[in-house]
Amino acid sequence: MPGLKLGSKTAGDGNPAYIIAEIGINHQGDVKIARELIYEAAQAGADAVKFQKRNVDRILTREGLEMPYENPNSFGKTYGEHKRALELSEADYRELLSFANEMNVDFAASGWDEESVDFLDELPVAFFKMASADLTNLPLLEHTAKMGKPIILSTGMANLDMVKQAVALVKKYTDQVAILQCTSTYPSKFDEINLRVMDLYRKTFPEMVIGYSGHELGIAISEAAVALGAKIVERHFTLDRTMKGGDHAASLEPGGLAKLIRDIRHIEESLGDGEKRVQESEKPFFRKLAKSVVSATAIPRGTPITRDMLTTKGPGTGISPARLAQVLGKTVKIDLAADVVIREEDIEW
Repeated sequence: MPGLKLGSKTAGDGNPAYIIAEIGINHQGDVKIARELIYEAAQAGADAVKFQKRNVDRILTREGLEMPYENPNSFGKTYGEHKRALELSEADYRELLSFANEMNVDFAASGWDEESVDFLDELPVAFFKMASADLTNLPLLEHTAKMGKPIILSTGMANLDMVKQAVALVKKYTDQVAILQCTSTYPSKFDEINLRVMDLYRKTFPEMVIGYSGHELGIAISEAAVALGAKIVERHFTLDRTMKGGDHAASLEPGGLAKLIRDIRHIEESLGDGEKRVQESEKPFFRKLAKSVVSATAIPRGTPITRDMLTTKGPGTGISPARLAQVLGKTVKIDLAADVVIREEDIEW
């Protein structure tokens, strides 16, 4: 049965779904907001918080850095200025890791370039999460896999061949891999989420832990993913969905994350073990609501029982109607009045 050690917990069959609160860049470049997000995620019951670490000059060309970027969600006049404004310092990351440890949540991040991966490895993060945008960035995948930590691959903007290529590369260096179905639109359209891809992944990668990274509105789809077998669930997380920035609108606020995690735990409890049995809590209701074999007429002791002497009524404290045929032809040990429940001890078996 596949299992993946992620920080303090294990994701996979037989374990609760591992819930990742994706803070990403919703901290607005402010370490105080980042700390508050970690606190709220922990209070909601998340297993991990995740950030995004970039060396902006490393991931963008000069043209990309200087591209005008003035819009309601912009933090700078150029795209480079915008991205730099949303980066936390290395000292901030060390502070946040320490705070996450205090809050008993695992700390992870997506490294968007080799230098950032090296820093995160030394920090250290509990695991690496590869963004969908880097699923085909094979040099970065290889560099990250060589760190030897567990890796979670998001698979938005990809087809199955692209996923297979990424998995084959990563598995050269580690077998600690999970795959998340993902649709990389913000928010995702419901008819493009395609949760059944998780079944395809389970068949294609039976040794892997399979999960879901969601960007949809609401919490119902992520809950359905768990009912369909997702062992990891990642959702973007914010303090306020109306805050400035491109990711907030597709994120969950603290109340939403808490409700999602509560519902996921209820769903997991409700799935059970698949063995059909009478529950202990049902037995009093069975006695009250179920039916028994009942005398339709008075039946004198020693009289062979015929069908016209019997009917079925509640309560269900006597012989089950399912055994009515077994009673026919038998005799009773005592005089039975009409309209009484017939019990095992009343019959001469």
